[in-house]
Amino acid sequence: MAVSARNTPAIYQPRRATGFVIIEEARRGVSTQRIDQLAQLLGLTLKEMAVLLQIAERTLHRFRREGRLNEYASERLLLLENLAAHGLMVFDGRADAVSDWIRHPLRELNGQAPLSLLSTISGFGLVDDVLTRIEHGIYA
Repeated sequence: MAVSARNTPAIYQPRRATGFVIIEEARRGVSTQRIDQLAQLLGLTLKEMAVLLQIAERTLHRFRREGRLNEYASERLLLLENLAAHGLMVFDGRADAVSDWIRHPLRELNGQAPLSLLSTISGFGLVDDVLTRIEHGIYA
């Protein structure tokens, strides 16, 4: 159930956080409401979100009923929020551009789409590095 990034309410705006803030928030557990907000912003399905959070889809639904993610899934969601915030900054606040970009295979990522790399922590770093290069005008 993907929701169009073009219809995202202006209320939700992911923010970049430092490593220590991510650790603190992850330890407390993140509200599952942020899953829905981020999925809507990036045009992702809950199935895709489960893959990115590295949890089973059934577990994601259980967490949603409980209202809070565990520490591990919280950290991954916060990393995804960081990436989304960086993407919004690079693409002038256009969620639709970020949503399209994460699905497009990139030469800089060995022909893989950024989304396909976000199932690993290393992938988050690689994708963020590409955004930084775009931000600074370094395309090769």
